[in-house]
Amino acid sequence: MKQILKYITCIFICLLYTTVLSQEENSNYQKERFTVKGLIVERDSNKPISRANIEVNGGSYTTSNSQGEFRIEVSLGDELVIRHSGFETVYYIIQSQERIRVEVEPSSESKLDFKISKRINPEEFENLIDSSKQYIKKDAEKSISFITQALVLSTSSKQNALIYENLADVYYEWEQYDLAITNYKISLQNVKTNRVKLKLADSYEKNKNYQESIDIFNNIEKKKLSNWQLTVLYENLGDVYNNIGDFDLAIESYTKGLDLAREHLITPKVTDLNSKIAETYNRKGELEAARGYFRNSLKLAESENKTRAVQEKVKVADFQNKNRAYDDEIELRKEALEVIEDIENDSLFDNTSALTPQKQNYKIGNAYALQRDYNNAIPYLEKSISEADIKEDLVVKKDATRKLAEVFRDAGDLEKAVNTSKVYEGIVDELYARKEQEISQSARFRSDLKDKQSRITSLEKDREISESKYQLTIARSKNQQMIIYSLTGGLLLLLAVAYFMFKNIKQQRLNNNLLALKSLRSQMNPHFIFNALNSVNSFIATNDERTANRYLTDFSLLMRAVLENSEEDFIPLEKEIELLQLYTKLEHFRFQDKFDYNITVEDNVKVEEFQIPPMLLQPYIENAVWHGLRYKTEKGKLLINISQSQKDQIKISIIDDGIGREKSKTLKTQHQKKQNSKGMGNIKKRVAILNKMYKDKVDVFIDDYQATQEDIGTKVEVTLKKD
Repeated sequence: MKQILKYITCIFICLLYTTVLSQEENSNYQKERFTVKGLIVERDSNKPISRANIEVNGGSYTTSNSQGEFRIEVSLGDELVIRHSGFETVYYIIQSQERIRVEVEPSSESKLDFKISKRINPEEFENLIDSSKQYIKKDAEKSISFITQALVLSTSSKQNALIYENLADVYYEWEQYDLAITNYKISLQNVKTNRVKLKLADSYEKNKNYQESIDIFNNIEKKKLSNWQLTVLYENLGDVYNNIGDFDLAIESYTKGLDLAREHLITPKVTDLNSKIAETYNRKGELEAARGYFRNSLKLAESENKTRAVQEKVKVADFQNKNRAYDDEIELRKEALEVIEDIENDSLFDNTSALTPQKQNYKIGNAYALQRDYNNAIPYLEKSISEADIKEDLVVKKDATRKLAEVFRDAGDLEKAVNTSKVYEGIVDELYARKEQEISQSARFRSDLKDKQSRITSLEKDREISESKYQLTIARSKNQQMIIYSLTGGLLLLLAVAYFMFKNIKQQRLNNNLLALKSLRSQMNPHFIFNALNSVNSFIATNDERTANRYLTDFSLLMRAVLENSEEDFIPLEKEIELLQLYTKLEHFRFQDKFDYNITVEDNVKVEEFQIPPMLLQPYIENAVWHGLRYKTEKGKLLINISQSQKDQIKISIIDDGIGREKSKTLKTQHQKKQNSKGMGNIKKRVAILNKMYKDKVDVFIDDYQATQEDIGTKVEVTLKKD
């Protein structure tokens, strides 16, 4: 009996051993392992690099020896990772049993250009490009690693253009639109194609560079586009205008695309463009037009496939929600839910999709809640929470839980409302923690992509088909470049010198004008003060102390305002009017029996919008009183009128019916003539300087007022332009 058991045991062990060997042989057959040899050296000096880390992801590991050599066991398709502190990490996909040579350029900032040299299979470049396309949506880093290897093998501008287009496609797919833009532009530098131009314009739109996107779309030669490309162009151009709020141009572009799609039977785009036109009319506020196009898009989507039909139903339901047509919205979403449950087994919708059951149940519940139909709202919201929990959709779970708490509250069930609110708070905390984690992961992902981009941009961008042709091109262009650089440098130097000279001269002129203005203002103020003090002196001389005190009070107010404004080139017109009113009041105080005055500001004058040089008008009023009205035998009139006939300028008229300029000259003493000439000369100089500095802002015109009367008077018109 013991011998029989021993015999059976031996047979079982043999069978087990045979099975294990068979499994190992099958495994080796499925994935054959072999050893590759490699060498790591500096590019220029050929100096070997030792102690570099070489590993296969999830597999073998080794280091390079003192001669820079290494051996490692690999399988076809494995990714070889070569790391060292002296250069940036190198990634390489094993394609065959070739000997690998890695050339690196050390850098203190870990930034290098590297190249892997080996015998090139004629089909290898195309295989690498195809491999990169297969991983675009699944694994960005793996896709980029294939592109990197393809760039090493590139031998023409056409291949370079294809490489950078595929690299940009990867970045576009993963929403790194700035990197996509950079690489589409590099692709176009190698070979210009309308296909890549359309992709570049679309990337600009996604990156919110709307004007750049519009420029590219408008400058593409539309005659060279296929019907599909031209339809896409009008659609994307409409998207750009929609984003910047130019709805009329958006509708115009969409309509052009729609007409083209209908003409050439591009059915999917007919549906899409009807839908986009409807959305644009909705944003524009033209609801009837929007409804018409949505009816078209719903009908067209039904004839395509279930997924497209349900997408359009959800979109129209959102439209009905915004316009408070909740019954129509609920009906559409229920129809959509039936289709979603039917196609969900075949189509996998991630949580970002609008077609998830949890989102549609939440929106149905929300619509019922907005109608205050709480009995129907609660089941849909609870179902949304349940489905969101299963699919780990915290965003919808949060929104549905919050809405459910509000429904319980509005329905009067406060206990459930409080309990649901506590659950909501817990979901918010969980969602916050997850968002922080996602942001951190996104930052690391973008950092990794940028590192790979740096590694790619460090490779040679353009390879010449033959070394001899490359050297010949360099020799021919070297002298041309030297001449161009010399001429460019000389021109830039001359421009720089001219610019600084012009700037210096302009500043010097400005300083001179400012100094002159300051000097003229300092001459005018004492002249004004002297005349005012003469008036005070006359009151004191007549022992009219009360009048003198009142005069001095108003005079002190005027002087304070004058001194405050004395350093300014311009002050608000409103302030200048106040000064004029105060000054004219003082002059009238002195010569009450000689004239009456009236200051008028017309209703249409926007006083707050204009600036005026301080004390510009006072000398003209002073001349009118002291040299015109004072010598009049009858009581005269002084009129100051401010009007606005144009939007950007006003006219200030100072009119007196005094004896006039010619008669006044005959009555003046020699000293008075000198003083008057000096005062008016200062005004003219001041206006001239201001006009030079501020481009003809002030214009002064002086003429006789009434030629037919004995006292012809004087009329001064000051025109002031807005900044």
